[in-house]
Amino acid sequence: MSYRRNPSVGVFHYLTKQLLFLILVAFLLFLCSQDLGWTMAWLYLSSLVCIMLANVLAMNRSLLTERAHLQEGTKRWDVFLSSFVAIIGPCLVLLTAALDHRDHWEKAVPNVMSGIFLLVFLLASLFATWAMHTNQFFSATVRIQTDRGQKVVDRGPYALIRHPGYLGGIIGILATALALQSFFALLPASLVAIGYVVRTALEDRVLRSELAGYQQYAERVKYRLVLFVW
Repeated sequence: MSYRRNPSVGVFHYLTKQLLFLILVAFLLFLCSQDLGWTMAWLYLSSLVCIMLANVLAMNRSLLTERAHLQEGTKRWDVFLSSFVAIIGPCLVLLTAALDHRDHWEKAVPNVMSGIFLLVFLLASLFATWAMHTNQFFSATVRIQTDRGQKVVDRGPYALIRHPGYLGGIIGILATALALQSFFALLPASLVAIGYVVRTALEDRVLRSELAGYQQYAERVKYRLVLFVW
């Protein structure tokens, strides 16, 4: 059945994918750590549920449908890169944190510090949610959405930096490692952060060359990710 003809199918597919990802997160955290009593893992999982619900409420049905599956026109280089920053990399972070918790590779991040970084994770994720709500062309992959009439969005967080969703993702994944009390998990988290930076540079290049009005927007909003830096 076509997603375009029946958007409800796309919405159902999107929600199913989110549920499966939550199950995968729970599997990695609790089965790999062998500790169902891991408090910070439960708090992280609960926070993730809240963020997913916020994202669903922030997006309209057309965007939920857009994000339900791989769309035509997706840049080839982004097929792997988007999967890495959204699924593969975060799973490596969770797996590393769980094994660290089980085997005690290093002294755990103190509870207070872990709680602070859980809050940072929530705030960074909500910042990305704000970007999703503001930009109804917030696709899961890099492509020019001519079928949806894509245009430049320059309000909300996009008035400050050009890729606020990616900034939220970078801060969120780094905070995840420490929220789950693992310094070792910062290693795969850093790889995910690098993946976001690479994706930002490549996507920005595509938008400059292929999306009408983006070059002028880039001249007004000068920074891609970090104010006064880049």
